This record gives sequence, structure tokens and C-alpha cells, in this order.
Amino acid sequence: MDNNILSLVIDSFWKILKPGLMMTIPLTLLSFFFSLIIATFTALVQYRRIPVLQKIARFYIWVVRGTPLLVQLFVVFYGLPSLGILIDPFPAAVLVFSINEGAYSAETIRAAIESVPVGQLEAGECIGLSWMQTMRRIVLPQALRTAFPTLFNSLICMVKDTSLAANITVTEMFMQTQRIVARTYEPLVLYLEVGFIYLMFCTVLTKVQAYGEKKLNAKGFRKESV
Repeated sequence: MDNNILSLVIDSFWKILKPGLMMTIPLTLLSFFFSLIIATFTALVQYRRIPVLQKIARFYIWVVRGTPLLVQLFVVFYGLPSLGILIDPFPAAVLVFSINEGAYSAETIRAAIESVPVGQLEAGECIGLSWMQTMRRIVLPQALRTAFPTLFNSLICMVKDTSLAANITVTEMFMQTQRIVARTYEPLVLYLEVGFIYLMFCTVLTKVQAYGEKKLNAKGFRKESV
């Protein structure tokens, strides 16, 4: 490798990694946390079959899953200001990623809840637990164990999707790479480098996922008998 290219790679590595640690990872974790809240609520509404809320939930899932994430980012960041609603880049990205992932994870959690035997819910009610208490103490822990691999896959995908936030001026590591490319005119090397850093992040998360699944399987996470 040419010495100038090698120097560029070494010099740019931390410049790209730093916004990855300071922006990409926090953006991913915050968005995923809020998406789980949205997804769980949406899944419970559908499972409970609450008339009006169920229709709203289905409409929300239909719209979000049927439109591109990039379009959603543009609508919130560039479109809402025309209505007088101004949102800073980072909060806008968190909002959009949370809403987007919430729609997908809602279906995952709903399917996981429906996989829990109905008898578990009935048994909880028989011993005097309310519907919500039964869901929280008995059904959801079992459902989330079933959904864990799929949800974690979604988290890994979100790490890569955060690169789209560069389009709304969030200074995450892909935007930082673009700035370095504009200054050095070395797109191939630098885009390969940022791709390698994304790969590093996703590899670590894959290891965490494997560890989590191993722990859950070791404990058996047996269904609570009630």
C-alpha cells in the first residue's frame, strides 16, 4: 500500500471511529430503546384487540412499513418545518428510527406473545392477577425470550441504518467519512474503512447476541408455572 494511503487510513481511523462511538452508538441505543416501548405497546393493543386502538396500530404499522426510512427522515426533518415544527438533527433521527423500528418490532413481539400458550394467561387470571399483571409477570418474559434473536438482529441492522442520518446532517461516522473524502479525494479507501468500522460494531453485537442466547438457553427461562 502506498505510504500516503497508509498514512491517510491511520490518520482518519480515529476521526471516523470517534463519531461512531459518540454519535452512531448512542443514536442506535436510544432509538432501539424507544422503539421497544412503542413496539410493546402496539403489540399489546393488537393482542388485546382494543377496537379503536387496534385500527390505529394497524394503520401505523401499514404506513411505516410501506414507506422508505429515508423518506420518513426527510418528512420529519425537512418537511415539518413548513408547518412550523423544527426538530434538531439528532432528536429527529431518534424519533424517526424509533417509530420506524417500532413498527417492525411490534409484529415480532405480537407473534411472540401469541406463541405463549393461552393457558398461561388464564392461569394468571385464576390466581387473581389482573390482565396487565399477567402479561407483565408471565406472558411478556416468555414472549421476549422468543423474540430475543429477531429483536437483536433488528438492533444490528439499526447500527447500519444510522448511516442514513447523514442525510439530515447528523454528524455520525458516515458523514464524517464523506467530509474526509471531500477533502482527500480517496473515496475507495475511506469508504472501505468506514465499512470495516461498521463491521467491527456489528461483530461485537453479534457476539453479545450469541452470549445472550446462550445464557437464556442455559437458564432454560422456563415458563412460569402458576
